[in-house]
Amino acid sequence: MYITIDDITKSVTLADNAATKALVEKLQQGPVTVTLNSSGGFEIWGALGFSLPTSNQQITAQPGDVILYNSSNICIFYGSNSWSYTRLGKIDGLTGNELSTFLKAGQSNICVTLSLASGVTAINKISKEADNTEYYSLSGQKIDYPSNGIYIRNGKKVSL
Repeated sequence: MYITIDDITKSVTLADNAATKALVEKLQQGPVTVTLNSSGGFEIWGALGFSLPTSNQQITAQPGDVILYNSSNICIFYGSNSWSYTRLGKIDGLTGNELSTFLKAGQSNICVTLSLASGVTAINKISKEADNTEYYSLSGQKIDYPSNGIYIRNGKKVSL
């Protein structure tokens, strides 16, 4: 999943649970934009606008954690807090200071977009390469029925 704030997009590694599966199904219909606010000096949070299944456990959320609270609120942490939450995932590869900046820690009315693909909101066109493309071995011999391996196609190395 991806989180976008002010045209900056970061990836999230999702947890494997019923909530994330339901969230992915929702995001397959299109991105979801929510307004989040800072709270308690450790998170931004707000209503998703829909509910997800919960599997709450007493956990200590850490910076970068993306959490479901009360089945319909999303919390994204730049600090830590212990509570009964359902873990959705974790933002990848940001330091504590980078997280605070990205999440606009301490601010209100933060526009956050959740999506499945960075910068992609729809498939506009699917094109298929011509089926008559010729493949050649690395030694230059024409291959009529290529299988797994490395070949030359249109003057470039390709792997099948």
